[in-house]
Amino acid sequence: MADPFYITTAISYPNGRPHIGHAYEAIATDAIARFQRMRGRDVFFLTGTDEHGLKMAQAARERGTSPAEFAEQMSSYFREMNESLNISFDRFIRTTEPAHHRASQAIWQAMADKGDLYLGRYEGWYSVRDEAYYDEKELVEGDNGERLSPQGTAVEWTVEESWFFRLSAYQERLLAYYRDHPDFIRPESRRNEVMRFVEGGLSDLSISRTSFDWGVKVPGSDKHVMYVWLDALTNYITGIGYPDDTEEWRKFWPADLHVIGKDVVRFHAVYWPAFLMSAGLALPRQVFGHGWLLSRGEKMSKSVGNVVDPNDLVRAFGVDSLRYFLLREITFGQDGSYSGEAIVTKVNADLANTFGNLAQRTLSFIAKNCDGILPVGGKGDPADEALITLISEVTRRDVPAHFEGLQLSQGIESWLKAVFACNQYIDSQAPWTLRKSDPERMKAVLATLYVAIRDLAIVIAPVVPESSARLLDAMGVPEGERDFAALEDPDSYDRLAASAFRLVPPTPIFPRLELPVED
Repeated sequence: MADPFYITTAISYPNGRPHIGHAYEAIATDAIARFQRMRGRDVFFLTGTDEHGLKMAQAARERGTSPAEFAEQMSSYFREMNESLNISFDRFIRTTEPAHHRASQAIWQAMADKGDLYLGRYEGWYSVRDEAYYDEKELVEGDNGERLSPQGTAVEWTVEESWFFRLSAYQERLLAYYRDHPDFIRPESRRNEVMRFVEGGLSDLSISRTSFDWGVKVPGSDKHVMYVWLDALTNYITGIGYPDDTEEWRKFWPADLHVIGKDVVRFHAVYWPAFLMSAGLALPRQVFGHGWLLSRGEKMSKSVGNVVDPNDLVRAFGVDSLRYFLLREITFGQDGSYSGEAIVTKVNADLANTFGNLAQRTLSFIAKNCDGILPVGGKGDPADEALITLISEVTRRDVPAHFEGLQLSQGIESWLKAVFACNQYIDSQAPWTLRKSDPERMKAVLATLYVAIRDLAIVIAPVVPESSARLLDAMGVPEGERDFAALEDPDSYDRLAASAFRLVPPTPIFPRLELPVED
């Protein structure tokens, strides 16, 4: 039975269209999910939209429509983004689904049964944009002396009846859990931030609102709707069957990994585990807070006018080029920057000029000079053995170790090192010269290169899945032999060489990019 692996993105708040930050999180999470599938694990990948809350109600009102109609329209844009980015999700959840309302009310009731909820009166600072409550000590001063949240968003003084969660009762339990599970929050910088926040003292948390009604109704208290973050976080268990004792629930919970932005770490690493502790449910194994994606070094905002629709980037550069750039260029967990020029430069250098050119000239040479028949060379010489040893170390050890550790850019860097080694090998061995001087040696060189290119195409598939599949199709590699288990099969090349497969001159897998011409 395959080892289960449950991974999620933070569900997106669809009060506006998707931007490149949403795309980055989806792409990174997808690469991890694809990698785990290639390892042979039974992966469940959840993403979706978080559709309740005051912000959604206000945005719908501004557009002259109902919150339900607005949510339906905006959620569709996020699903389309995922599909255009080739995101291999297993479920796209919407928090307006009846099943999610039932799950949210079930976890509320479990927390109430524990005695952790009480009715009171909330007076304090609230940020509509963040959908978050802030203590006075957390506020910062704006340029005009106004109070702002730690994220720099506007806050307003709110007074209303509210249900509260006894978050303060979980301070020591959370700290003990962080100490006993040092990898629960990653990277280390996020863990340190959370530890400092919790060590500073936790206040009870307001978890319902009465000033609007767009949300999940509180059980037995219908004039209240749940605080949007309690509702939103519950999606991770709704998505696999909670509160029912389903096969998926038993198999996949607790989640192996929540991939989230660093701005929502507090909700996932403080509130969420406290809610789960209260409800008597297991905690996720890891919360990873990635950095922000900056446009030419600047944070994206509508006011600056640098918010980019990821679909525009896909149309301009192609989905795999965008995926490769974001995962190669940005150290996962840190902030990173992008621009059209940077995408073109990096993709042309790494994919078109280096790996793409290697595959193109090798496969074209086999098609032309071996009649498309995969060559079977004699006993390899030390140069062949050295390259195959390096490829084996990179594809079976280095790249998997980096990807397993969520070091995505480092994994790609290791892969690229092996690609460079292949290019040095083909230049030094010069099969175009061997064609006349030593045809048998030429065959050995080409067979070595074919195996190396196949292995490199397989291991980079989580990053550039469409391009990898096209290349492996052109190479005749069966679909069932494109995972890490296949890399360990010593007879796969001989089987293919003995088959009826014939290589034909391939079309370029990674054509060179050019900057779009501005209108």
